[in-house]
Amino acid sequence: MKISPSELPLLKALWSKGELSAREIHEQVSVSKSWSFSTTRKTLERMVGKDMVTMREFHGVRVYTAQVEKVSTLASMTRDFISRVLEVKGPLPGSMFTGSEILEPDEIKELEKLMKDFDEGERS
Repeated sequence: MKISPSELPLLKALWSKGELSAREIHEQVSVSKSWSFSTTRKTLERMVGKDMVTMREFHGVRVYTAQVEKVSTLASMTRDFISRVLEVKGPLPGSMFTGSEILEPDEIKELEKLMKDFDEGERS
């Protein structure tokens, strides 16, 4: 699944906090994005339609949860960027993920494995 540049910050907010309202998501992303609350809501609606997030009512407030898994999504995006934009073929060093503010050490290991599996699948 292709994640757009406007969808990624919303997913990051949901990955880090779990279930959030549209207002809470907007507050998380408004630090780096200068868009309106209605833009956040419209993007969330589009993401619900693409099955990237789910929405439910909780005490009269719509809350959202990510349905795309963080590590596999980041692995796919990383591999796409590295091969399509930088035209790098073959394995990538796991050290490139060190220092990430959104990945825990166990997630980095999982990401390294996914990237290695992808590279091995390309050579088969």
